[in-house]
Amino acid sequence: MKKSLIVMISILMILIPALTFATGSRQSSSGQTEVKVLNYWSLTNPNSTEEPIRVWQPFERANPDIKIVKEDEFNEPFHYKVEAYAAAGQLPDVMYVWPSGRSTTLHTQRLLKDLSSLVRRDNLASVYTSVALDPSQQVAGYLGMLPRGMTATNAFFINMEVLRDCGLQPAKTYSELKAQVPILRAKGYDTIIMANEDTWVMQSCLFSAVAGRFCGEGWEQKILSGQAKFTDPDFVAALNFIKTMYDDGVLLRSTIATSYGDGIGLFATNKGAYYIDGDWRVGDFCTDPSTGQALISPARQRNFQITVFPDIDLPGVKFNRSNSVVLATGWGMSAAVPAGSAREEAAWKLIKWLVGKEVQLYNISTGIAPTPSRSDITDADIATLNLEPLKVAVGNLGKEYDRATVVIDGAFEGPVYTPLNDGLQAIGMGTQTPQQVANITQAAFDAWKATQ
Repeated sequence: MKKSLIVMISILMILIPALTFATGSRQSSSGQTEVKVLNYWSLTNPNSTEEPIRVWQPFERANPDIKIVKEDEFNEPFHYKVEAYAAAGQLPDVMYVWPSGRSTTLHTQRLLKDLSSLVRRDNLASVYTSVALDPSQQVAGYLGMLPRGMTATNAFFINMEVLRDCGLQPAKTYSELKAQVPILRAKGYDTIIMANEDTWVMQSCLFSAVAGRFCGEGWEQKILSGQAKFTDPDFVAALNFIKTMYDDGVLLRSTIATSYGDGIGLFATNKGAYYIDGDWRVGDFCTDPSTGQALISPARQRNFQITVFPDIDLPGVKFNRSNSVVLATGWGMSAAVPAGSAREEAAWKLIKWLVGKEVQLYNISTGIAPTPSRSDITDADIATLNLEPLKVAVGNLGKEYDRATVVIDGAFEGPVYTPLNDGLQAIGMGTQTPQQVANITQAAFDAWKATQ
């Protein structure tokens, strides 16, 4: 109800200036082609002041015939704004997009232009990986966005400063992790820091990987095809493991009140031994070029490691050394942009720049997209970046796991994963059991399936 109210308010705010992102020909007073852009960006993030200088200004200088009118939003306000614009029929020309998950509305309602013909025209298959241009990797089965890389949504950060203070080594199994809880607590440390106030974090950054280990490869396809259910024992066992983590004190219930902006600071200041997030979070620990400051200095970074969640040595696990992986975010174009128009050409030129080699190398240097979608980025290119230790570590994360399984909000649509997200938080708070969450999720899936 709260989210629906926020979306409705956002829609009203957009409808007042009703022609904000109107369709049709659009020329500025100087004769430039105007392109409206919705960007995912926050001034409070490390490296944020560098982005306009490294990404947007060079494009504007190289394309004086194009005028960019950009709006910046971040986290939940961004998603509320997208839904509001979509409902009002006023989407921007170019927008930051997920291949599924939070951008499901854009894909399934075909509000994004299919970029396949433009990709073929410009022979982009010669400079992008095949998976990046595979339409089946996007929720509606067409090329609605160009991704800037691949994303490992579970990154298990290890603080060796804390562990050494307690005479410990990184836990290799869950049993070892559990055994470290009282030792760490005696020294005043949390075991795992995680920002679980936003419900997507648990699902994306931990539970998706856990579900893959308990349910096996392709488990989501079995549910989608009706061969399996969320209420089956393996999925319930995966949910029960999250409850076990809270019950064992490996995860404190207080993490449910930890905001996404606060988790990195707690970990960087040695409040806990481990931290769970996605691979994109590395850049927030590293040096901000605009200030020369870092949450974790390059010298200290050598005391930190990045791997995947430890082996779960409990009954029911099908395999370990796996991770949840999905196409990274990228850029798409509104389907309302007229085909063959100057606006389409300008928007396409911008998208190609935003996922081009120069910008992807910049993204690697910041740590926000360590695994590029470009096939023409070489080891020699990366060597020129002089990466800080944590950025090197996250670039090697793919060597830490043997199997890739799905991210749940990449495999299922919002009506299905939203009650699961909420249920994972309810498990932590003790207000719902794993079986109840499984039942609710299956009921949500059945209701969604009936509309297809």
